Parts: sequence; C-alpha cells; structure tokens
Amino acid sequence: QVQLVESGGGLVQPGGSLRLSCAASGRILIINHMGWYRQAPGKERELVAIITSGGNTNYPDSVKGRFTISKDGAKNTVYLQMNSLKPEDTAVYYCNANLVLSGKFFSDVNDYWGQGTQVTVSS
Repeated sequence: QVQLVESGGGLVQPGGSLRLSCAASGRILIINHMGWYRQAPGKERELVAIITSGGNTNYPDSVKGRFTISKDGAKNTVYLQMNSLKPEDTAVYYCNANLVLSGKFFSDVNDYWGQGTQVTVSS
C-alpha cells in the first residue's frame, strides 16, 4: 500500500558530502513526519534526522550542524544532505514515514520503512 524508495547512497571520502532522497507513494492520507535512521554493523538502529509536516526538525548531537533534512510535501519526498562526513557515519540509512492511509481514521497511524541505502565513508 505504501512504498518508500530511497536513493543517493554510495562511497565518499571523509569530509565529503552525499544527498539522500526518499519518496513515499501509495494511498496516503497524511504524513505526520518523515525521517532518516541508520544502522551500522553490530549496532542498533538510531535516529539521524526527523522532519514534521510543519517543517520542524530534530537531530542527534552526532550529526547536528553537518546533516540537514528537508522535504517537498507536494511530492511526499524527504531529503538528507550530509556534509563533512566521517568514517563513523558509515551505515545503512533507512527512510521512515509515520502516516495515515487513505480511508483510515486520523488516529490509525503506522510507520513504514524503506529498503535502506548504504553509505560508506572511507579513504
């Protein structure tokens, strides 16, 4: 019913930049918020950035000042601009959308996930 399609991952040198994109499609009534999470080998999945329907954003200290999340509401698309990348940013990055499907009550909120895109920061 809902698909999240990510793009933009790859290999980059330390200090470099990458831009991730995630487009949500399907029978969507409303998106409450979208965000990016990442999971490195042997570690738990962690929040990287989140943006609400109103445009409010939140970042953990580990990426604050280096990563910027933005959105295009008309396209149900969220972007993650990652600058000054470090080797410790290496992980699989997952897009998340918290939304309500068409035909459902506003209280019927669910989370959907993309398939993940690999980001590798290495010289």
